Amino acid sequence: MKVILKADIKGVGKKDEVINASDGYARNFLLPKNLAVEANNDNMAKLKSKQNAAKFQKDQEKQEAIKTADKLSKILIKIKVKAGENGKIFGGVSAKEIAQQLETEYKIKVDKKKIDLKETIKTLGTTTVEIKLFEGVTGKVKIDVIAE
Repeated sequence: MKVILKADIKGVGKKDEVINASDGYARNFLLPKNLAVEANNDNMAKLKSKQNAAKFQKDQEKQEAIKTADKLSKILIKIKVKAGENGKIFGGVSAKEIAQQLETEYKIKVDKKKIDLKETIKTLGTTTVEIKLFEGVTGKVKIDVIAE
C-alpha cells in the first residue's frame, strides 16, 4: 500500500515522502497513529502543491540572498578600535561587531554565525570577509579597521 508520511519515522522515511508500506503496517500502525495518509489522487495533489510552494519559497529566498550579496560587495565597513603604536589592536574585531555594524549602518540583518571569520581581526587595515547568505550564495564585504 502506498502512503504519504506525515512525520519522519526512523528506518521508514522522511516527512512528505511517498513509500510503499505493507498493508498491515499501514493499516494497523501508520494510519491509526496519524503518521501517514493513503496516497490517493487527492492527497498526491496536495503533496504536489505543497512541494511546489516550498520550491517557490526557496527560489524567492535565493533571489533575495543574491540581491543582498550584490549589496554587500559594494560596502566598506569602517570600524574604529583602540590600537597600540605598531598597529596592534587591543582585543579584536569579532563577527558580532561586523553584524551589528551592518545592521545599524546599512539595515542589512545578518546572523553573526553566518559570517565566515576564522578568528577575530587583530590588525589594522582592510580585510575581506565572506558571509554565507544561502546554500551556494556567499557575499563578500570589506572591513576597514582604523585606529581611534
